[in-house]
Amino acid sequence: MKGRESGMPDEDYWLTFFDVDCLLGKLNFLKTKTESVVEFGSGYGNFTLSTAAKTSGLVFGLDIEPELVSLVRGRAIEQKLLNVDVRLRDFVAEGTGLDDESVDHAMLFNILHIESPVQLLSEALRVLRPGGSVSIIHWNCDPNTPRGPSMDVRPRPEQCRTWAEEAGFAFLRHVDLAKCSPYHYGMLLEKPVHDFDDEAARRDADIESGASVPLDGKEVLAKLRAQIR
Repeated sequence: MKGRESGMPDEDYWLTFFDVDCLLGKLNFLKTKTESVVEFGSGYGNFTLSTAAKTSGLVFGLDIEPELVSLVRGRAIEQKLLNVDVRLRDFVAEGTGLDDESVDHAMLFNILHIESPVQLLSEALRVLRPGGSVSIIHWNCDPNTPRGPSMDVRPRPEQCRTWAEEAGFAFLRHVDLAKCSPYHYGMLLEKPVHDFDDEAARRDADIESGASVPLDGKEVLAKLRAQIR
């Protein structure tokens, strides 16, 4: 399912809206230069390919347009970027197809105006490893921007943050993109690392209060062994 108002303009015109390398530098999500990354809606591949040149990890580009997927695959070969995996995928209707907790970062650029943004963010959360991050950029809520979705579906920064937190992300910071793109705002959020000590404490508190606590696999096995003895 192609998202509403998600068509791409001419590429030369598209690239006048931002400095790709400057923007990626501001977001600064490649800490070790070994991270694996997925871009939801890779389009002409500008961000996918530039990211792949900056990390040794695998970079996935997902798009619903066959012509754009073919274009980006060809450019990856031309640029000798062997860590690029571009896939034809309707990730809105079918998800990414990636394994749980399989990537370190997700890029959601100019896409959260489409239908079901929380569902999209939840899919990003699913494929991210604990401690992984998501970067969000979108058009400023200004009717004078040269492009962007209609104002009635264009999300404000606080709306994107609310959606991401509803999906399970923890907010990290806003990112000032003015020097890279005067028309966009950005932010970074993180997939929380599960704290097993906190979880154990909650379970102990439930047990003390008499609440019913579901058993995990190890507890079930221990209970069965105790019964056998």
